Amino acid sequence: MGLGYIGLPLAAVLARSGYKVLGVDIKPAVVRSIESGDIHGLEPPLGLLVVEAIRRGSLALCDPVPHADVYILAVPTPLKKKKHQVDLSYVEKAVDSVALRLRPGNLVIIESTVPVGTTEKMSRRLLELRPDLEREGKSLIFVAHCPERVLPGKVLDEMVEVDRIVGGVDAGSTREAGDFYATFVRGSIHRTEARTAEMCKLAENASRDVAISFANELSMLCDKMGIDAANLIRLANLHPRVNIMDPGPGVGGHCIPVDPWFLVQSEPLETSLIRTARKVNEKKTAWLLNRIEETISHFEKPVIACLGLAYKPEVADLRGSPAVSIVNSLCSQNRGDLRIVEPHIKDLPPVLAGFNCCRLVDLEEAIAEASVVALLTRHNSFEGVQARLPDGKVFIDPNGVVSPGWRRSGTEAAN
Repeated sequence: MGLGYIGLPLAAVLARSGYKVLGVDIKPAVVRSIESGDIHGLEPPLGLLVVEAIRRGSLALCDPVPHADVYILAVPTPLKKKKHQVDLSYVEKAVDSVALRLRPGNLVIIESTVPVGTTEKMSRRLLELRPDLEREGKSLIFVAHCPERVLPGKVLDEMVEVDRIVGGVDAGSTREAGDFYATFVRGSIHRTEARTAEMCKLAENASRDVAISFANELSMLCDKMGIDAANLIRLANLHPRVNIMDPGPGVGGHCIPVDPWFLVQSEPLETSLIRTARKVNEKKTAWLLNRIEETISHFEKPVIACLGLAYKPEVADLRGSPAVSIVNSLCSQNRGDLRIVEPHIKDLPPVLAGFNCCRLVDLEEAIAEASVVALLTRHNSFEGVQARLPDGKVFIDPNGVVSPGWRRSGTEAAN
């Protein structure tokens, strides 16, 4: 259930492992793209795997939900626009659809990231919809949570190689789910109960968010004090027990900016550090945007080269990207002409495509035309770009560093 960034690669991996896979997605456009071979995944091998699986008959697209032995729910769990509340409606709709087809002995697995206690709630929901699947207080189906733990750009490999956490609503569900994943995962299968499995994924991402927030706050603090943040972090990391991350323009993607709020929503009084980390990382994006705006205000007709749109290096994933947010703000306020360099995409995303002041170009053209160059994503192809800039061009990176000799209070550049 769900053929997106997780569901489709998982379907391809299962089909490759010998399973007969039936894929379901509520979005007709997604189904059409898969059927036509226009795979919306982020890794080139995925398209080949899916096309071959469909050709062999090991993967078929279905509507409505068919009968099966194992049902895996890999649907979105986004935040509602207000108050950072999780939206479980996709999970609930998937559960309701599955309930109609369940038979005794079936296994239902939730891979979607969910708040603690959700798997138990969905298990109860299934039995409320299908009371015939409970006998003498004992469920006749198995329900478990197994959170995805993959890295964009390495999804197909990590789906098989990375250890998995499997937690059922009861011992039987844990056993059945663990045995299922052991058939295609080469990493270790760690069996626990559902609430711990749910918490594990949230703790992993909240931990990373906190670590990133320290680096981002440190970069803003160093800028205030006139200290080179990159050099400071390099020196501090020489300590054998210190490992400060590289600062960035904020935090993007579909997990880290979202999942910590699940914990804050569940226990608002016990999550002050987690909430503060989220606020710091959101502040960093606004801070970097302000730095860019402050710099270009010294130019009569600024041309800004924005290097990178992806939320992290070496992927084409723009979901929740701080870089996209920054570029969108600059365009919306008509702050200048923008030259966007993103080597991993062919077209601007819809949120930017409508702006006349914004176009996608290659790195050389961007450098040649820009008065200000802002590094937003640290792709490998951008390494050393500052040293290549001709005199008179201003460089800004996620630490807020501007070209030597540039005076924020000046008119343009000083030598």
